[in-house]
Amino acid sequence: MKISTKGQYGLEALVALALISPDEPVSLKSIAGLCNISESYILQIFLVLRKAGIVSSVRGTKGGYALSREPSGITVKQVLEALEGPLTPVYCIVDGCEEPCSRYEICAARLMWEKVKKSIDDLTDSITLADLVKHFDAVNTGLNLDYSI
Repeated sequence: MKISTKGQYGLEALVALALISPDEPVSLKSIAGLCNISESYILQIFLVLRKAGIVSSVRGTKGGYALSREPSGITVKQVLEALEGPLTPVYCIVDGCEEPCSRYEICAARLMWEKVKKSIDDLTDSITLADLVKHFDAVNTGLNLDYSI
């Protein structure tokens, strides 16, 4: 399992959104500027996150994107699953897998893969966007970063 740049940048852009303004819409340009990621790539990411109910969009001159709920109510697992799909080391253990391996029932490694998946699920479900924002603030203390737009 490997998290793509879409997943990595999605988390980074959501942290930026929460830092700039967790309550008010923020332009893609502001988020792109803080993250140093292209505006068009962030748009692709936010369209997926909007469909997943993680962000909402507002049209108009004061429009942009806003978090759909408090940062403490958005988990890393929710974001990564929206952007990446199921977080699993092997697909035969994904709930609802349509084509399990022909060796599924006798697989010697299946129990280990299920434990790996459970560990990944538990960890990513225990970390919220608020935790990432708090960590960002802690590691950037003293840098005098300005999040205002």
